[in-house]
Amino acid sequence: MPVHHFIELIKPFIEIGILWVVFYRILLFFEGTRAFQVLKGIAYLIIALLLSQLLGFQVLHWLLRNFFSIWIIVIVVIFQHELRSGLARLGQQHLFSISLGEPELMALIDEISNAVYKLSRTKIGCLIAIERQMKLNMYIESGVALDSKVSSPLLQTIFMPPTPLHDGGVVIQGERIAASSCLFPLSDNPSVSKTVGTRHRAALGLSEHTDAVIVLVSEETGNVSVVYEGRLIKMDNQQHFANLLIELLSPSKKGKL
Repeated sequence: MPVHHFIELIKPFIEIGILWVVFYRILLFFEGTRAFQVLKGIAYLIIALLLSQLLGFQVLHWLLRNFFSIWIIVIVVIFQHELRSGLARLGQQHLFSISLGEPELMALIDEISNAVYKLSRTKIGCLIAIERQMKLNMYIESGVALDSKVSSPLLQTIFMPPTPLHDGGVVIQGERIAASSCLFPLSDNPSVSKTVGTRHRAALGLSEHTDAVIVLVSEETGNVSVVYEGRLIKMDNQQHFANLLIELLSPSKKGKL
């Protein structure tokens, strides 16, 4: 079989594969948001449009066809929050990220782990965002600049009430605490329970806008959790916590998770 005939033969399958990947990524992007429910509604309308054409329902078909003629404007209006968040995430991507060697990474995780579990035992709340591929500069600017080497005593001191810096979150870039008292966006995901506190909502909100790994301690229960990509995982113990941070912050994993 000639090469050009073979290419023509497989072109439809390649196009289907590309479209499947694109639509799958779009669904993943909107999953868990109010826009996801709207997307489902639009899918039902598309099915209704096809059925109205097949069954010869002329009035219904005319109404649906005219609705879809302005679908771009409707999508922009309905999905404005999600589109704004998505564009912000794209804009925060950068080519050169801080990458730690294995000894430095292990030392960093050791300091964070010791601080977090000492705060946990005394039920002192904390919120720590660890930068990965996406810059957190806009959140750093909302807080108090520190530019100090990460250490367990310093992290404990920052979150110890009633120190002036204990409210808000800490941002870590590489081996350094860039800032404290930072403001993170609250999650507006409708699937998040109404009983979830502000600290948890801020952790989830930041994870929805960036690829940061966020560590938090609940001041009510002392429970330690790790949040990333909109997922909140409660830690079983300190070893579980350290292992997960190694998995998420290793240079080979940073761009993949």
